[in-house]
Amino acid sequence: QVQLVESGGGLVQPGGSLRLSCAASGFTLDNYAIGWFRQAPGKEREGVSCINGRDGETFYTDSVVGRFTISRDNAKNTVYLQMNSLKPEDTAVYYCARETKAMCAERPSDYDYWGQGTQVTVSS
Repeated sequence: QVQLVESGGGLVQPGGSLRLSCAASGFTLDNYAIGWFRQAPGKEREGVSCINGRDGETFYTDSVVGRFTISRDNAKNTVYLQMNSLKPEDTAVYYCARETKAMCAERPSDYDYWGQGTQVTVSS
């Protein structure tokens, strides 16, 4: 069974850091792109970052460039999102998701499995 489980969320002050984890099972991580999305109350689901399965190339939405880093550990079947210099507007539920193929896509509809989400709150 395909399963994605997010962890690592919590409360952090502005300017602080968090590392989110996405533990994958039921498939070979190297064969699929994995994306991170977020959704804040009253806002649309937003793509944050993605890592290709076949070559490990990474992608970021403009608002997180230079602050967030996505990475992958195939031996642990885990994808990470390192978040630095956090801002209150980063507050959201963060989800990881599996794309249908090895190459990243920007649309949520291109992802077929989703985790349950982990809450990130940035506040002083």
